[in-house]
Amino acid sequence: MCKQKGITTIIIGHVTKDGNIAGPRVLEHMVDTVLYIEGERYFAYRVLRSVKNRFGSTNEIGMFEMENSGLVEVSNPSELLISERDGNPSGSVVVASIEGTRALLLELQALTTQSVFGLPRRNANGIDYNRLTLLVAVLEKKAGLMLGNQDVYLNLVGGIKVNEPALDLGIVIATASSLKNISIKEDVVIIGEVGLTGEIRSVNMIEKRLKEAEKLGYKMCIIPESNKKLLKEKFKLDIIGAKNIIDAMKCLGLK
Repeated sequence: MCKQKGITTIIIGHVTKDGNIAGPRVLEHMVDTVLYIEGERYFAYRVLRSVKNRFGSTNEIGMFEMENSGLVEVSNPSELLISERDGNPSGSVVVASIEGTRALLLELQALTTQSVFGLPRRNANGIDYNRLTLLVAVLEKKAGLMLGNQDVYLNLVGGIKVNEPALDLGIVIATASSLKNISIKEDVVIIGEVGLTGEIRSVNMIEKRLKEAEKLGYKMCIIPESNKKLLKEKFKLDIIGAKNIIDAMKCLGLK
């Protein structure tokens, strides 16, 4: 009837603890578009994400903030998510993520502290826990940092959840910064995927990420060396290519 009459219908379904639609997938197969509203309970920001769209792209997201009048669109999410970055504390870096086709700058915070138990804790908020433990192991093996007796806590500010390897280098640098208690300059953006041997691998949409950093007034970007060689556009940024995590740490005074 809805198709015959041209009526737009919204069906709301239950979700599981993992955030997927509960029960058989009949609901997803039946509809033209599936939208998820994501966000933490105690944060005002919500991300509207399309995971299925029969008549358009699923590569777009919208960010909204809950106000008295309801959900209001956030026109510049990057500026909002890093606006409360106060001072220049150790363990805090800015990373560039791609959500759909939109580049977002996010603040990534790491805290290392002496473990009081025999087994050190690893805690990740906003990124994959297993990715954190893997990168801590890479730091120990390839950069010689002693983290076996340190609790490591990681937080992606703003209640945003990101599952993208381009944040790897930011996680590594933030963790090393906290351990050594050395601050990273406020005008630096860090981008790159880290492999198990400590190499920094290329990421996609690098020029879009750099444009977002330039637009918000950042001066320097640490990116994979392979990405730097393939850049077609010119930027006002000081772009530094790094082959491995040691190179990146030396650029930032951590080695």
